[in-house]
Amino acid sequence: MPADIRTIDLNLLRALDALLDERNVTRAARRLALTQPAVSGMLVRLREAFDDPLFIRTQRGIAPTLRALELVAPLKQILGEVETLLTPQAFDPASADFTLTLAATDYALQAVVAPYLAVLRREAPGIRVAVVPVQDPSLHAQLARGDVDVALVTPESTPADLHARRLFDERYVCVMRADHPDAARGRITLARFCALDHALVSYTGGSFHGVTDEALAQHGRARRVALSVTSFLVLPEILRASDLIAVVPQRLAQRAEGLAVLPAPLEIPGFTKTAAWHERTHRDPARRWARALLFETCESLRATAAA
Repeated sequence: MPADIRTIDLNLLRALDALLDERNVTRAARRLALTQPAVSGMLVRLREAFDDPLFIRTQRGIAPTLRALELVAPLKQILGEVETLLTPQAFDPASADFTLTLAATDYALQAVVAPYLAVLRREAPGIRVAVVPVQDPSLHAQLARGDVDVALVTPESTPADLHARRLFDERYVCVMRADHPDAARGRITLARFCALDHALVSYTGGSFHGVTDEALAQHGRARRVALSVTSFLVLPEILRASDLIAVVPQRLAQRAEGLAVLPAPLEIPGFTKTAAWHERTHRDPARRWARALLFETCESLRATAAA
């Protein structure tokens, strides 16, 4: 009668391997860090499973039957494959070849992904990077399916059951074209700030109200937002070609050419950028390495910004 695989577990196979090597129950038990009665009991189960005595007692210990000898080679192969399966493969960035998918807003694309790619290309040129938009309602499902490896979001939009790590805190500054009439002063008063026309980024589109307007309202002030766009990417070009001013994250202002950067004339609450990922990829050596490099890159950027 053939053995039922449901009655065989890995420990029984390991015991059989030790018995075949040692040809002695006591030595096999010592090798397995078990008691002799425990190994004897496992041998009883092995005999039932394979419907064969497997070992015959001799004056020097135990001798394998012909059936047991037939099992030596396949048993070694199986245990070797299991060990390989359970042992994490060493990850070599230089030879890595896979696709890393990041979910990012256009802000994160400029502030995080662009500098990260510069480092990643040097360390692991074979890794392809796909950047997809952040879709809050379906983000968790995307991470769970493996469609997204890392999402660059904020703590407020990060589901509680995801792994997450803070990357940096961001603050807002005021920007305008370098030769704007108000740029030469190096600062802008609250009254002048409210008198000028503003451009605003609204990810949802069409909104003329944002965190700056909420901060102004607390001071009993208001501004005129003359333009609402859905992306930070087009904003520098618009500012360079007009007298509009805008309140933008500092990291974007530092990367934009042809713009003057002034402190905002009032306290505007900033935000925190976070990396989030699913348990599905938490222990994968390749993704773990890629996340570590992302953290190192953001730490370096944070130190540069603080200098």
